[in-house]
Amino acid sequence: MIEQPDARSQMSGHRVHEGVALVATVRNEESTIHAFLDGLSRQTVHPQEIVVVDGGSTDRTVAEMQAWRPTCGCRVRVIVEPGAGIAAGRNAAIAATPMGWIAVTDAGTELRGDWLEQITEPLSRADPPDVVSGFFEPAGGTFAQRAIAATITPTAAEIRPESFMPSSRSVLFSRDAWMRAGGYPEWLDYCEDLVFDFALRDSGARFEFQPKAIVGWIGRPNLRAFAKQYFRYARGDGKAGLFPRRHVARYVAYSYALASLLLITKLPVLFLVGCGGFAVYMIRPEQRVLARRARFTRGELVRAVLLAPVIVITGDLAKMAGYPMGRVWRRNRSDGPTA
Repeated sequence: MIEQPDARSQMSGHRVHEGVALVATVRNEESTIHAFLDGLSRQTVHPQEIVVVDGGSTDRTVAEMQAWRPTCGCRVRVIVEPGAGIAAGRNAAIAATPMGWIAVTDAGTELRGDWLEQITEPLSRADPPDVVSGFFEPAGGTFAQRAIAATITPTAAEIRPESFMPSSRSVLFSRDAWMRAGGYPEWLDYCEDLVFDFALRDSGARFEFQPKAIVGWIGRPNLRAFAKQYFRYARGDGKAGLFPRRHVARYVAYSYALASLLLITKLPVLFLVGCGGFAVYMIRPEQRVLARRARFTRGELVRAVLLAPVIVITGDLAKMAGYPMGRVWRRNRSDGPTA
């Protein structure tokens, strides 16, 4: 473990939220770590402690973390755990801090300057919730990153606060709630945060949606990387036994699309119905892109609108490939949860 000195004399002029630790996991984040650290430095309110677990980086991620000195003067711990997955890394980071409240984010994000202030705002109440669900918006420097993220990221208007399950890109919870839920599920490599959310809910934790606690989520740099990401997400769904009806509906829809193409000359009405169905299916992704038009130049916006169906189809096909692999893993796993 690499620990920076607790330079509290540097705190002058900085607001520190006592009792709050910010935790994150990293692995080979050299290309994004500076944006992440800059976001930490810009916070209007700082955590009392920052704990980062590195899962075995082979680039300069750890060196960059070691060299960083937060302007707030809060203590920073960098724990190196080669081979640790995201869930194990988060659990290790939480276990390493005595703080009663845990703010969780990812190194591949861009924190808005008031993120920690907003996500800890409910803690000022006499009876705060157990979990504060933050939100996330698309980010990224290249057109592909912005187009992919804008297409697949829900807008705040789509969220139903009473049922929203937070991503661990942007969430705060009490140590007690984490312990009651049994921590992040280390048997999962992806979708671990969603399974943790369900465990929190099932343990009786009270959630509150805080849409102003925003982090920027950087989309994948190209369609190939995006497909790989969604393949892993769907495989995680399969491993955890999540959303079977949603995945079955996807297979049914694409089976219909394939059949309508094969029978286009004999039953053209099937193809027309399929086109209408796909047009309805694309309304929400296109609305997401248009709602974020300010992120694009005029020419880029046209390209993003045209690219949105390709992004959606790519993601769907990747999910259809990944989900059954997760289900096979789940069926063959003798020491884990079963459906």
